[in-house]
Amino acid sequence: MASTQTEVVKTNDKKSAVIPPVPESILKKRLAKSKRAKSIVKAAERKSKKKVSKRRVIFQRAEKYIKEYKTQQANLIRLKRSAKRAGIFYREPEAKLAFVIRIRGINAIDPRTKKILQLLRLRQINNGVFVRLNGATISMLRLVEPYITYGYPTLKSVKELIYKRGFVKVNGQRRPISNNSVIEQKLSKFNILCIEDLIHEIYTTGKHFKFASNFLWPFKLNSPRGGLKKKSRHYLEGGDAGNRETKINTLIKKML
Repeated sequence: MASTQTEVVKTNDKKSAVIPPVPESILKKRLAKSKRAKSIVKAAERKSKKKVSKRRVIFQRAEKYIKEYKTQQANLIRLKRSAKRAGIFYREPEAKLAFVIRIRGINAIDPRTKKILQLLRLRQINNGVFVRLNGATISMLRLVEPYITYGYPTLKSVKELIYKRGFVKVNGQRRPISNNSVIEQKLSKFNILCIEDLIHEIYTTGKHFKFASNFLWPFKLNSPRGGLKKKSRHYLEGGDAGNRETKINTLIKKML
């Protein structure tokens, strides 16, 4: 009897050791799942490499722009000093960029002025936009001078406006510049990948200035600290309207 019991146990052990075959459908699912996991890992690696290389490019561009701005400033100082030594006056090149702020509403406004303000995208009081100065835009600004004030912003003012008050137009909606991808999605075809590229294009009034400026939503500024003097008078007469040249930077600082 003992021998028969051991044989049964042996046969039971052999039966339990046999692994049942796995269905082919399950094997295919496992294979597909492993392939998907590998592809996800590879895609993540490619994305991280691309991100690192893009960040490197952005840093290189930022360094290049800083060198360019410093060189421009150094050249300007050198030319002024050489002119002073020669006993003459150095005349700086004419400004190419203006920052325009609307200071008056729509009371007693004629249709032509209203249309020009719409073309400049100045639909509300304390709205501001960057404008490239040429014959056409200068004549437009002169026609609407009683309703606006404008001048020539410095690099510092351009940076502060875009960094502190910069919003962009995405699908017709106002969106904050939360990261560089927002800019890259819309302006990569113009080789504008980051906020430093956007600032450089605006400040230097590059060949893609129109697209960069239209991409920026009109700036919504605060009322200036201390208020305005007299909106209905020209700046040269002690008021606020019209061209104030480099003094616009003081007003921008008050309105940020």
